Amino acid sequence: MFHLIKILIVLVAIGQKAYANMSLNMPVGVTDVSARVYSLHMIIFWISIVIGIIVFGVMFYSIIFHRKSRGYVAATFHESTKVEIIWTIIPFIILIAMAVPATKTLIFMEDAADSELTIKITGYTWHWEYEYIDYDIAFQSFLSTSQESINNRDIKDENYLREVDNRLILPVNKKIRLLTTANDVIHSWWVPDFAVKKDAIPGFINETWTKINKIGVYRGQCAELCGAKHGYMPIVVEVVSEEDFDSWVRARQTAAEAT
Repeated sequence: MFHLIKILIVLVAIGQKAYANMSLNMPVGVTDVSARVYSLHMIIFWISIVIGIIVFGVMFYSIIFHRKSRGYVAATFHESTKVEIIWTIIPFIILIAMAVPATKTLIFMEDAADSELTIKITGYTWHWEYEYIDYDIAFQSFLSTSQESINNRDIKDENYLREVDNRLILPVNKKIRLLTTANDVIHSWWVPDFAVKKDAIPGFINETWTKINKIGVYRGQCAELCGAKHGYMPIVVEVVSEEDFDSWVRARQTAAEAT
């Protein structure tokens, strides 16, 4: 009995820890775009909550206080012009209230003008290639998880299947234009903390942008089912200060000239 109690205590502790690490809402992110997307999400969420409370409140009130067992008789009317107008105007107003902030957010997301840096992202089966158009720097980024870990012959660390050999290095607080395309099949470049998800399609170049407000390491992945090793295409972006980025650029250019 004592051992059973100990097991239950451990299970409860593990459950509480798992719950503490679980996020039920979308992330706020670290970019101007992600902040606006989160704000729009919360606006629509609370509008939906209010609609749900009103609709279900009226429904349950009617069920409880106007039921047949209390002697109430259903009203009989047909083609009420007033009701038709009301239930047409109210949804129209709600849709406009949703459409205005949504349209502003979409326009903001598509405005890549005045970018300070351009990165071309090319998807391959199954890795990424990054080209810094302004600096004539290009490299490929492969999954760095060992085959031994994948085959369960070695330990799996916290970044299992989420680490690469060459990270995408970006400066903080700079507006960065991202051009996505693919060499073979359709891929999708997705980093949740940036609120950036753009398809990479062979023969096409899609454009988006980001401006990252916080130094750190951010992870994403290919979000388009692109073949047998779709799950082996992680994205790792390392955001550094402007000074560190300039130093990294000079080091890459020096190394390129030496080869």
